[in-house]
Amino acid sequence: MFRLAHFSDIHLGPLPAISYRELASKRITGYINWRRNRRLNLDHGLIDRITDDMLAAEPDHIALSGDLVNLALDKEIEMARLWLESLGPADKISVVPGNHDAYVPGALARCCKAWAAYMTGDDGKAPKGKGGFPYLRVREKMAIIGVSSARATAPFLASGHFSKAQAKRLAKMLDATGKAGLFRVIMIHHPPVRGATHAAKRLYGIKRFQKLIRKHGAELVLHGHTHKPTVHRIDGPNEETVPVVGVAAAGQSHGSAKPPAHYNLFEIDGAPGAWEIRFSRRGVTDGNGTIGEVSGALLTSGETSAG
Repeated sequence: MFRLAHFSDIHLGPLPAISYRELASKRITGYINWRRNRRLNLDHGLIDRITDDMLAAEPDHIALSGDLVNLALDKEIEMARLWLESLGPADKISVVPGNHDAYVPGALARCCKAWAAYMTGDDGKAPKGKGGFPYLRVREKMAIIGVSSARATAPFLASGHFSKAQAKRLAKMLDATGKAGLFRVIMIHHPPVRGATHAAKRLYGIKRFQKLIRKHGAELVLHGHTHKPTVHRIDGPNEETVPVVGVAAAGQSHGSAKPPAHYNLFEIDGAPGAWEIRFSRRGVTDGNGTIGEVSGALLTSGETSAG
């Protein structure tokens, strides 16, 4: 049995001091949003309690599906690097970037450089920006594949993109790891499901992604971005379906509009053609910030959704 933890949308805070020059970009709208909303709805003490509970569960690997920062300031990116180092060794934590990590032009490349150890594939290569994804890490019977949907966008947009170039490389990885009998997990920030979020935050390339999964297969897709605990399904080969699992923001406070903070804990066992995936959501259970099991499920091919 392999234990895989998944969390997302950390949005580490508080924001460092920011200059007028740094605000002369899309960051001005993000800064206003942070001051009016995000800083009030994120409890950064919760992130510590969530990660403490996660580490106590002794996962074999941790998947972090993006948005470590808020405005992609240089000091934020460095703070996130130090936080990752405190979380655990890089070979046991896999990261993909989110739209906030690519908030302005050039930010994605800086994040990939700072967090390279957590995005380096087994071939020893780390992505240097929008190029170089996906990366592949094999851990025991698991193939962990990191895809990037992150890109800089105009103000009031938070959309992502799954490109033809990534699709071509991902197809080869899925074929090779499938032939090797591995359980294939794809990490991506934006949900590759229609209707999962509104148009300004959608993933461009959903059709391309789903067509690829129908042809080449996968066992599990993990995403963030929506700040919601969801399970969708997309078609795989041979009339199989592939679960696509989202998660609440890791610091979301109790009583806000979005579900309170939690992480997903998967227990994966079995063999090709007979994989079993059990998962539980562990996070805030009351207004006091108590951490415990929120829900649990057995992901089977007949299940269509879960709350």
